Amino acid sequence: MKRSSFCKNAALMAAIALLSHAAAATDIPNDTVVLRALDKVSGQVNTIKGTVGQVLTFGTLQIVVRTCVNHPPEEPPESAAFLEVTEPQTKAPPKQIFSGWMFASTPAISAIDDPVYDIWVLHCENSAASKSR
Repeated sequence: MKRSSFCKNAALMAAIALLSHAAAATDIPNDTVVLRALDKVSGQVNTIKGTVGQVLTFGTLQIVVRTCVNHPPEEPPESAAFLEVTEPQTKAPPKQIFSGWMFASTPAISAIDDPVYDIWVLHCENSAASKSR
């Protein structure tokens, strides 16, 4: 087996393992997501915090986080979110840029493929817990 195919297969297996664990019953659901967003043209980096299900905007992108979970305290730390990212079009339906799980510990496994923007998950939290900080 060629080295490049081995690396691709290993990365695919790691992604499958993470994806299968992302929906585990032990994960703790949260109502708030914290994302980091980069505009590659201007170099602007923003932290975006929003409610799960709410439309968040960065540049021309619209981001909807469908779910955001953390591993329980007895497991290795991890935050994962299911995101749908679209870009509105003037005379056509919105263009889907990304739809899938993102993991805070391994953002490169499921990265957004966009020439202008990068978005990744920092962590998930509950709004009640974040107000007490």
